[in-house]
Amino acid sequence: MAEIDIGKHCQIDSCNQKDFLPFVCDLCSGIFCLEHRSREAHSCSEEPVKRESRTVGSSTSYPCSFQDCKGKELLPVICLQCEKHFCLAHRHQDDHKCEKLEIQKPRMAATKELVQKIVESKDKCRSKARRGAKNSATAAKVALMKLKLHAAGDKGLPQTERTYFQVYLPKGFKDSSQPMFFCSKWSVGKVVDYAASLASLKNNNNVLTAKKLRLCHPQTGEAFRMDDTLHSLLAHTETPLYNGGNVILEYLDNKCTGLENVSDYVTQT
Repeated sequence: MAEIDIGKHCQIDSCNQKDFLPFVCDLCSGIFCLEHRSREAHSCSEEPVKRESRTVGSSTSYPCSFQDCKGKELLPVICLQCEKHFCLAHRHQDDHKCEKLEIQKPRMAATKELVQKIVESKDKCRSKARRGAKNSATAAKVALMKLKLHAAGDKGLPQTERTYFQVYLPKGFKDSSQPMFFCSKWSVGKVVDYAASLASLKNNNNVLTAKKLRLCHPQTGEAFRMDDTLHSLLAHTETPLYNGGNVILEYLDNKCTGLENVSDYVTQT
């Protein structure tokens, strides 16, 4: 039966005694027997860390390192950053003006400044968008009165369901735009078909490989989905259409999602 190896040998060459409960020095990490466990007995090669202290009577005190402070503590109060002793009143970095704290201040200030710039930039964008929407709504109200006099559409539609647009036609067409009105309950697909018939435009939307005639937003150039309704587009909160405003008709490739430059059709306000 194999022997069980328990314990360690003392590292003192002249001793080498095997101890079943050996001692480990907390300074040099050496392994020693009971007789050589003390630092003096095994002539420890490591010196204990000496801390600045003063002995008053039978007790040890630790003076504060802060300038002109005469405070002392019975137990060491050490700053983890600069590794100096301080009294309880100066134990925090701010209180003893820790030199390690100065490294972080510029970085924190720069981060705060960057965040402030981002917030201000977003506020300006929101303000500009609100002004643009307000201008478009006002212009549409003025234009609506003129459109009602000249717009073409289904005369049988009730006045309450009519939505008027200045419809800008595809590039190269003989007329740049025409005033028209549609039913607010119609889908975009039906609006496109009806506008094409009023303007005598070629409409190959039922041909899979042909360019499609699409209705686009006058500011963003985005092509509306064919199943959207005019009512939903008029009620959109961010980029709505306006009764009396503008829309754009253009032939787009099947993968194209909108116009690249709306200023080619209508001047933005």
